[in-house]
Amino acid sequence: MQASEKLIVDSIRTLSMDGVQKANSGHPGAAMALAPASYVLWHHIMKHNPSNPAWIDRDRFILSNGHASMLIYSSLFVSGYNISLDDLKQFRQLDSITPGHPEHGITPGVETTTGPLGQGFMNGVGMAMAEAHLAARYNRPGHEIVDHYTYAICSDGDLMEGASHEAASLAGHLGLGKLIYLYDDNHITIEGDTDIAFSEDVEKRFESYGWHVQNLGESANDLDRLKDAFKTAKSEENKPSLIILRTHIGYGSPNKVDTASAHGSPLGAEEVLKTKEVYGWPSEEPFYVPDEVYSTREEIVKRGEAAEKSWEDRFEAYASEFPDLAASLKAAYEQRLPEGWDSEVPSYGKDDKALATRALNSVFINAVKDKLPWLMGGSADLEPSTKTMIKGHPYFSKDDYTGRNLGWGIREMAMCAASTGMSLHGGVRVYAATFFVFTDYCRAAIRLAALMHQPIIYVMTHDSIGLGEDGPTHQPVEHLASLRAMPNLTVIRPADANEALEAWKAAIQRTDGPTLLVLSRQGIPILDTDVVAPASNLHKGAYTLSAETGDTPQAILIATGSEVGVAMEAQEILKSKNIDARVVSMPSWELFEEQDAAYKSSVLPAGVPVKVAIEPGSTLGWHKYVGDHGAVIGIDRFGISAPYEEIYKRFGLTAEDMAAKVEELLG
Repeated sequence: MQASEKLIVDSIRTLSMDGVQKANSGHPGAAMALAPASYVLWHHIMKHNPSNPAWIDRDRFILSNGHASMLIYSSLFVSGYNISLDDLKQFRQLDSITPGHPEHGITPGVETTTGPLGQGFMNGVGMAMAEAHLAARYNRPGHEIVDHYTYAICSDGDLMEGASHEAASLAGHLGLGKLIYLYDDNHITIEGDTDIAFSEDVEKRFESYGWHVQNLGESANDLDRLKDAFKTAKSEENKPSLIILRTHIGYGSPNKVDTASAHGSPLGAEEVLKTKEVYGWPSEEPFYVPDEVYSTREEIVKRGEAAEKSWEDRFEAYASEFPDLAASLKAAYEQRLPEGWDSEVPSYGKDDKALATRALNSVFINAVKDKLPWLMGGSADLEPSTKTMIKGHPYFSKDDYTGRNLGWGIREMAMCAASTGMSLHGGVRVYAATFFVFTDYCRAAIRLAALMHQPIIYVMTHDSIGLGEDGPTHQPVEHLASLRAMPNLTVIRPADANEALEAWKAAIQRTDGPTLLVLSRQGIPILDTDVVAPASNLHKGAYTLSAETGDTPQAILIATGSEVGVAMEAQEILKSKNIDARVVSMPSWELFEEQDAAYKSSVLPAGVPVKVAIEPGSTLGWHKYVGDHGAVIGIDRFGISAPYEEIYKRFGLTAEDMAAKVEELLG
């Protein structure tokens, strides 16, 4: 290692130590061990522009072991990104751009929010999928305008998480040659040495997945060997690559190297000074930065700006020769909805047959597929049930990356997290489908997508006890309440075919976070559009579907999904008993809460004390809308296996039960 390079590598190490020490919180050890590899990536291997971290043809980097966040912050600083020394000093402090784990949208150069282990690993697979898809669709001979790599550093913890198995298997199957991961084999987790719980042969495991594997052994400080390994990985075009690197956590620390204490705790002021002595560091001053680092920052910035300028020139030549393709690629990244994008989406009338709302997935997707060529997605091996195929288009595969249908296999965790990676990459809009009950597998990825404001569309079918005979293992009961509790996730449970189509429109139009569509297995009659309010009101979250006949209702019946029809029947029963009730369809709490107070009060006026809600799931949260004197008809236990009609009767989810509850409350 040359003296000038050692100075930059050790700057990453000392800044990382000092940041954790000043915060008195964090994980210094991995940053100290991985500094050489990070330096090699940012200074010698990756194509990036610190002046424009959003340049679309940049290489992507993910720190999957996000607990080592000071590594990426220090690396970005010495690479010329808009991160100041003061930002490093504010590590883990209120309103800083250097939070405890890397967060997308806060720190320039951070591509995704990481921390929950395995998620970044899966995000990277999605980014590589998006790159492969766009390159296959838009590149032409002599015009490789989409041509970049996805790099990640991952840890023992990432590889222990089952999620990484799903994603690694998929990446190998798809032959994602521009996906390159460095495995930090440091043998340490929070509890101690990894031999407590981890002894598999990682090299053989990834080879069996179809990855290209290089095991560098004890080469963590050998910059030339690291450079050669990354270059070799780039030369392997048909397989994703894993570089295994044996590192020593807390490298250089006289008393804490290779210990669990170096993993998740500050070294201590005295140990920091002793470690700097081992490095031969020229100053004891915290956050000391040599002049050479600042000159290197300028060089990296100039190189990045030149790389982007070269790409812009090439794109201009591409646009001149292929103007339609260039315009299409720009539109894919902007994702502006063209005029009349939904003009071919049909509507349904009362005489049309009952339809499961899941059936409208196919109707909507194939009505807009040509107007929205950047829309793509698929299901976790359930497409015949979720109805999410883009007709006339192939599956995305290593033989044809142009495919818009994503065959995820039975990998719900990888599906949702890789979809996030595709969304973060840009140029595509992704939907991911499975049975609603399996959001249990997807939850961590959905949560991070919501945290990052990514507009992914989750298509969740078989939404309730209405799926019937499969029984409680497949009947989602607590899921609506759970997911409604998640910030920045819009949950929509439509009442019939027309509301389902409007729900899809709402999902496409939402760009500041994910939308989760909750759709039925069983057929639902089309609401009579001649006598009820139009389904376009779905965009307000809740609306008066069928009004009372008098000036003021005696009761309000609130329902979502398939139970809106039940509420309509209950209204008729009450009418026969001279009780004047209003029916409110409430497909989305989140959309309703976005409305102003006057509108919300017009739908659910406070002056009507008797409000009854019905939904085949947990009653948790509903009292916000029915009030202290109202009632919720739901299910606060697990379901049962039987034909769905019998289950509805067993749990009292019928029109007769709803009408009786209103009568009881009216006294």
